[in-house]
Amino acid sequence: MARNSLRYGMMQEIDVLAIGGSPRKDGNTSLLLAKFLEGSSAEGGRVSRIDLVDYTIAPCRECLACFSDGNCILGDDMQQIYPRLLASDIIVFASPIFFYGVTGWAKAMIDRSQALWARKYVLKVSPSATETGKRWGYFISVGGTRGQKVFEGAILTVKYFYDTLDATYAGELLFRGIDAKGDIEKEPGALDSAYELGRRAVCELREKRGG
Repeated sequence: MARNSLRYGMMQEIDVLAIGGSPRKDGNTSLLLAKFLEGSSAEGGRVSRIDLVDYTIAPCRECLACFSDGNCILGDDMQQIYPRLLASDIIVFASPIFFYGVTGWAKAMIDRSQALWARKYVLKVSPSATETGKRWGYFISVGGTRGQKVFEGAILTVKYFYDTLDATYAGELLFRGIDAKGDIEKEPGALDSAYELGRRAVCELREKRGG
């Protein structure tokens, strides 16, 4: 522990937030997400995780109240998530594919980010204190089918979510033909790839920031 403290003590701290969008906290995307965080932590990243299935998030009502001050008027668990989104240097979002998109839990959170969209595009206020272009977002997903377009809808949704947060879409990890619980553990190199992506994310962002 002392050695790790010496190694990372003088380095810029990188906050890594993982968001799990699966209803199964021990499912395939969850395992990949855990490995990403393991890799990030190994490089000194300060990691935390949200599993959306543990939160009550109502759908966006399109009342447009957020257009006045950039805040959502719905008083549910999304209010706990907003500040964590804005405080993170790296966000890694994981969701299995449901009907060629992200899960309902994931989509509810993304839709409720309309308040942050309003801050950026209506009120012209940056939704994050982090310098634009030096904050990164990643996407991890698995799909039960092997269709060529199975991830296209989800990727587009996630990219616009990250744009709202002033985060650069920095990478993805996608696996087709993964459906039953535990299938990802049979996919050669999958978990190692997630670990390496998490490790590189922290290293490369720190390097880009000059710290």
